[in-house]
Amino acid sequence: MDRRSFLALAGGVGAAAVSAAGFQRWLEITPTVHYPGRTEGHFLRERGKLPAPGEVIDTDFMILGSGIAGLTAAWKLEREGQRNVLMIDGPQPFGNAAGGHFGELAYPTGGHYLPLPSPESVHVREILFDLGIIERDPYGEKPYYDERYVLHGPEERLLFNGQWQEGFIPTDGVSAQELAEHKRFFAEVERLRKLRGADGKRAFVFPTVTSSLDPVFDALDRITLKDWLDQQGYRSPTLHWYLNYCCRDDYGTRYDKVSAWAGLHYYCSRWGQAANAGNGAWLTWPGGMQVVADKLAVASGVRRRAGTAVSLKRTESGVEALCFTLEGGVARSYLVRSRKAVCAMPLYVAARVVEDMAAYGFDAKRHTPSYAPWMVANFLMKDFPRELPHAPLAWDNVVYQEPGLGYVVSTHQDIRVAPPAKTVFSAYVALSDRTPDAARKWMMTASGDELVALASADLKSAYGWKFAACVERVDITLRGHAMAVPLPGFRSNAGLKALREADGPIVFAHADLSGFSVFEEAAWWGVQAALKVLR
Repeated sequence: MDRRSFLALAGGVGAAAVSAAGFQRWLEITPTVHYPGRTEGHFLRERGKLPAPGEVIDTDFMILGSGIAGLTAAWKLEREGQRNVLMIDGPQPFGNAAGGHFGELAYPTGGHYLPLPSPESVHVREILFDLGIIERDPYGEKPYYDERYVLHGPEERLLFNGQWQEGFIPTDGVSAQELAEHKRFFAEVERLRKLRGADGKRAFVFPTVTSSLDPVFDALDRITLKDWLDQQGYRSPTLHWYLNYCCRDDYGTRYDKVSAWAGLHYYCSRWGQAANAGNGAWLTWPGGMQVVADKLAVASGVRRRAGTAVSLKRTESGVEALCFTLEGGVARSYLVRSRKAVCAMPLYVAARVVEDMAAYGFDAKRHTPSYAPWMVANFLMKDFPRELPHAPLAWDNVVYQEPGLGYVVSTHQDIRVAPPAKTVFSAYVALSDRTPDAARKWMMTASGDELVALASADLKSAYGWKFAACVERVDITLRGHAMAVPLPGFRSNAGLKALREADGPIVFAHADLSGFSVFEEAAWWGVQAALKVLR
């Protein structure tokens, strides 16, 4: 890849200005860019001709996909005494839970935190207890967590009007009228959090299939979150910005696109507590969710194999999957046969892989969710840029602008006497300023200059040209179909409901079955799939 003049991108200033600031030379950086699954996806989409299978593998159960749903299915099968299980990793091991390393420094390339699970999320608590993340009282009101993984302070800050403030919703310099609207919104969240429908169920819980089906709440899925805010008389620009930020952060798209039910669920469903942390605390790791994925893989004892499934079909004796690997652009294939299969692939992939998906009640044209593209850029820092006075660096640092989502500090959880010599700033960007198709096309054609410029926009706002002087390397991950988006009507998607209920030689497990991508949902469908194949 061509070398890039990173300073010009990150500083956004001319050579004369840089010289005046005391920085005399360009800092040359070669960004490394990853497109997980792109080559395999295009090969699958174009149905590239595969050679005959060079190997046939027999197993009791196969799991296609190594994301959280697939790993959870493997973990549950092991807990039920099943050992003859084979997992086909897919194009990227661990999917959206994957991470990377700059030497000893780990960083996320996908999800990077997990909220404390609420009491309804028994399956999550069971997993965390088994993995040692919950140490005591896993099903009590306030479990005790391994303190290494409970987010340390300072937790979050926002760059607003040129100054850092604590928290993500703007408050400093905001009018009393706007602050009153903030208070009214969060009071409404507390009310909705406790609300139950006519069926006796809570309105918003994890897993979402256990939420109330009261028509009063279903009506929220017919409008967007912005529509709901407007209907409720919320006019505060800072409140609207904050809620839009949260939708972009959790769902990859704007609040004027997201279902109001999903937007409110974001706030009303997460109320887990801990004996050794405050309400609403988060769990996090330097390498993000890859740490949990690694632990699940080890705990499950599942045999894993590199490869991507190109077809999955039923046979007289069970199921078989044709899989392939690409080595230097050369395809090699193998066949896996088993009694039953867990299809733990995103639905836009499964629709092309599973033979006759329509027979399961899923019409790919009508039922496939929309997917949001995503960018994660990891900057290896050889030094920490100087902060504004009285503004200590936090774990999550957000800038009051779009489309960036701020940056996370990978070494934040480290307990040290002095700051480390190096760290990693992980910058997240939801390409929600354009349509998903336009964003994917841009990803395909964008130069290294353009990618780094967008990835560093928030960091440039925070530090100016001084940021570039601290950068040693840049690693960028582009996910064209990062997550399913819960658009209005997603709760009534008949195709998703049909796949959730499918029970036979092939069962399905993925967060897509819920219509949006979060750990709690992926883990739930992994557990359910394992229970089905055991029947």
